[in-house]
Amino acid sequence: MAVYAVTTLAHLVLLSVMAGPGGPGIVDRLLAWDGHHYTEIAVQGYPQGLSHTPDGQLTGNTLAFFPLFPLLIRAVHAVSGLSWGTAGIVAAHLALIAALITVHQLVTRLYGRRTATMAIVLLAGAQPMAQVFTMAYSESLFLALAAGVLLAAHRHAWLTAGSLALLAGLTRPAAAAVVAALAVAIGLHLLRERRLAWRPLAALAPAVAGTPLYLWWVGQRAGRPDAYFTIQEAGWGTHWDSGRAFFGFLGQTLTRGDGWVPVSTAVLLLAVIAATALAWQRTTWPPLLVYGTGIVILALGQSNYYHSKLRLLAPALLFLLPVARALARATPRAAGIVLATSALLGCWYGAYLLTTWHYSI
Repeated sequence: MAVYAVTTLAHLVLLSVMAGPGGPGIVDRLLAWDGHHYTEIAVQGYPQGLSHTPDGQLTGNTLAFFPLFPLLIRAVHAVSGLSWGTAGIVAAHLALIAALITVHQLVTRLYGRRTATMAIVLLAGAQPMAQVFTMAYSESLFLALAAGVLLAAHRHAWLTAGSLALLAGLTRPAAAAVVAALAVAIGLHLLRERRLAWRPLAALAPAVAGTPLYLWWVGQRAGRPDAYFTIQEAGWGTHWDSGRAFFGFLGQTLTRGDGWVPVSTAVLLLAVIAATALAWQRTTWPPLLVYGTGIVILALGQSNYYHSKLRLLAPALLFLLPVARALARATPRAAGIVLATSALLGCWYGAYLLTTWHYSI
């Protein structure tokens, strides 16, 4: 809770200072972009089908956003009586608290309490788009569920892991990485046991159902089986391109240096790739490797906006572990200086993109 309180306060203070007078307030900033879509779903539900511009062209709509986070907003609103926007922000913060607790427990089991504390500070404050965890976005809920799946799998609580994976599949399409990690955990367990066991295998049934179930429902509602992918392409130009857009962005940005935000984004994305590669060592638990690497591949392999990729990578966790483990071996003074400096820079970067940068995060 202390890490949550300190990092959240830092995010809010920097956001308030950088927003300045006369513009949107903090609440409006925390509801920006996708936050409006999630609260709209919570209030109005989903549209009946595909959306079109006045000249008949397909456009995106809220069917592109998975349903679990809007349901959480509805629950918070119903219990607390808060406005819909405030309920969305509170829902994200509740999910963030759950995520930090679960990640701390998972990393403690894998590497010890000191490394776990370093990891959640880096997660909530130092990574460049940690700001998104405080917004009415679904990343905090997805991270809580993904970490819950990994923790349950490490404890061999298979049915719990499968149920949480189902919920993750109703939160973000990146749940494919969660399902893959759970499958690896089950496979390793069965290899150690040298026999088939129904409980681990039964966990896969609900785990694989979440995302396909929602995609099927969207297809039924819109009247075409590929409706979800059509909406993503029409609204945001998002499709799987095996990283061509990402590598094109890197080449253009690093050779032309067109603006410090694109350049910093490119450098930070390369740092994420390098740190993920560093995490591939024998002491890293294989399901965590599969989950974190899967999130990186899914984020970089799509043709979505380059300035959204750091936000999509925020729940990956894996690339933070090499730094967390190094800090755990450092002296308390050195670790404290690094954590404080990196958290300040991370909070500032997210606040800048949210208040000054004119594109979506």
